[in-house]
Amino acid sequence: MPSTRIDVVARNNVKITGTGRPIVFAHGFGCSQDMWRFVAPSFADDHQVVLFDHVGAGGSDLSAYRPGKYDSLDGYADDVVEMLEQLDLDDVILVGHSVGSIIGLLAANQKPSRVTALVLVGPSPRYVHAEGYEGAFTQPDIDELLDGLDANYFGWSHTMAPVIMGAPDRPELSDELDGSFCRTDPAIARHFARVTFLSDNRDDLKHVSVPTLVLQNTDDVIAPMSVGRFVADQIPQSELVVLPVSGHCAHLSAPAEVVAAIQGFLK
Repeated sequence: MPSTRIDVVARNNVKITGTGRPIVFAHGFGCSQDMWRFVAPSFADDHQVVLFDHVGAGGSDLSAYRPGKYDSLDGYADDVVEMLEQLDLDDVILVGHSVGSIIGLLAANQKPSRVTALVLVGPSPRYVHAEGYEGAFTQPDIDELLDGLDANYFGWSHTMAPVIMGAPDRPELSDELDGSFCRTDPAIARHFARVTFLSDNRDDLKHVSVPTLVLQNTDDVIAPMSVGRFVADQIPQSELVVLPVSGHCAHLSAPAEVVAAIQGFLK
């Protein structure tokens, strides 16, 4: 009988370097593992560094994308758990950016026996305001954002990349993010955007049972300070570190600060 085992290395374009305690990096919406290139190498001397692409992004196997599976972030978290199990990774530090941080959190909640520390870079468990919760957007804001993405994905990416990056003095970073958006299949990107921006994972925060570092930028239009504080308040064993950085992508615009914060957390 033929095996049904999925090759997660090929599916998620997994790249592994170094030896030691595993540290796994999960990228955010519209991005790929390349976005960690200024951060991940700093850990290769004493860690096993694992980079991967979510299905539908980067060099992942696009044929593995099934909208039904990825109608929620749990589908992506299942992929992460499957990757950890097939690679037999234990005592994992899981570092996630933006929606990748929530995916990592969901994976840690599934398998705290394998994921023993979390680093959440610019996390947001809910992007829309709710009673008693100050997110980044109103519902009409999100509707307009998603309608614009549906109507003209490439125009949306060109407009939004500088806003998300928040580094006007470094236009090359905005150009890189725009290019990354444009290399993502538009149909997959539209679906992932709706799943991302309409998700509500606030209740999952209190179930995190591993030490967690929350990295919050001082000026982030996607994940504002109110959200970072909420995340840190809700996770039992959490530490909030505020970086003096603008924008949503500190791992690109201020990688030294991100590396130092993670290294301090792991000591």
